[in-house]
Amino acid sequence: MMTPSIVIVGAGPAGVRAAETLVQAGVRPIVLDESSASGGQIYRRPPPAIHRNPKDLYGFEAERAADQHRAFDGLQGRIDYWANAIVWGAHERTLSVLTDGKILQLDWDFLILATGAMDLVIPFDGWTLPGVFTLGGAQVALKYQACAIGARPVFIGTGPLLYLVAHQYMTAGVKVEAVLDTAPLAGKYRALPGLMTGGRTFLKGLYYLLQLRARGARIASGVRAIAAVSGASEAVSGIVWRDARGREQKLACDALAMGFGLRSETQLADLCGISFAFDTTQRQWLPVQDPDGRADVEGIYLAGDGAVVKGADAAELSGARAAHALLCDLGRSESAGKINGLNRRLAGFDRFRHALDSDAFPFPRDLATSVPDGLMICRCEGVSAGELRRSVTSLGATELNRTKAFTRVAMGRCQGRICGAAAAEILAESLGVPIEAVGRLRGQAPVKPVPMHSLLAGGAP
Repeated sequence: MMTPSIVIVGAGPAGVRAAETLVQAGVRPIVLDESSASGGQIYRRPPPAIHRNPKDLYGFEAERAADQHRAFDGLQGRIDYWANAIVWGAHERTLSVLTDGKILQLDWDFLILATGAMDLVIPFDGWTLPGVFTLGGAQVALKYQACAIGARPVFIGTGPLLYLVAHQYMTAGVKVEAVLDTAPLAGKYRALPGLMTGGRTFLKGLYYLLQLRARGARIASGVRAIAAVSGASEAVSGIVWRDARGREQKLACDALAMGFGLRSETQLADLCGISFAFDTTQRQWLPVQDPDGRADVEGIYLAGDGAVVKGADAAELSGARAAHALLCDLGRSESAGKINGLNRRLAGFDRFRHALDSDAFPFPRDLATSVPDGLMICRCEGVSAGELRRSVTSLGATELNRTKAFTRVAMGRCQGRICGAAAAEILAESLGVPIEAVGRLRGQAPVKPVPMHSLLAGGAP
């Protein structure tokens, strides 16, 4: 009997534990990683030429990061690791992969998708100015390039990542001017019982907040009417907002990092033919999975934040669970008991995540729906909010893909990763329907940018 081809997409917390679990069972998987080394976004490793103290780089997560790195490094020789491998397409049981400038077609019998998540973006006045970054982009600059986005940055948005990244910058010696949170303070108080179930995770978040305040960073909750402003250099030079009492506030800064939560990376799941269901808490269409992480396409398993955003600790558990589900399907009955134990541990994250997403850091829908007509929503294709609204009022669009066809929103290189969420909110508001009623953007290959010379060289399906 031929050995089945088992492929893991992603080498963050979920992918690492999935690979480790399979190797421990005597199975050799192929691991595809967009980065040059494992770790994902949260445990991203700096390049060899950059040396930083792990505690400065990862803070409280230094031991966890070191454990992840050791675990994956220890698998070398027992896995086939493809670093710098971008999976940009999927058709039937084949993945299209860009690596070393070449396109390869990789067949699989079993597939674990551990694709992670990215920043949820709401465009606002000035968001395209030089010096405006996403929170994830600010993290990459600090962790991978050992540089700050500015000497006096402001961090704006909502969610736990907002405070984590600001604290990482402060620890690196950067003067953090302010952390501006769109979530109201009252919601955080309501969420306290649920947040306290997070134990150590909750305490870390509280520590970040207190340390930022103690170091002189301005902390504001319930902010609205955001606008980045530029100076003589045309780069961002300040931020204007309204505080919780409706008073206009201004603050000078030389960089801005923004993010309004996280969105699961689901495009590959879509191309693989997996069904989707709308998640009301995360306001996103997510791939359908059974209680053990199996997708509804035979041989595919889902793990980590790419399936549902629950954080790095839960991602590790779900990665191991996906691998055990795969092993069960290979006839390894001993994995069934392991799955039950992992599911019990994963259930403990549900109340905490619900408190985070629903009460403590709710998505500020009104910021997306109230943007002026002239504001650019899709910068890849230059599509404004007014054009999106006119697709409803003048062209009769009632669904997101129809608006895409009329306006070209989400047809650019990001394939809707940046503009898709805001476009859906604007469309739903224009139609007067719930967000789920406008549907979801259909995945299209390439889901990641691919150089034309690679396509022309051959290997594309």
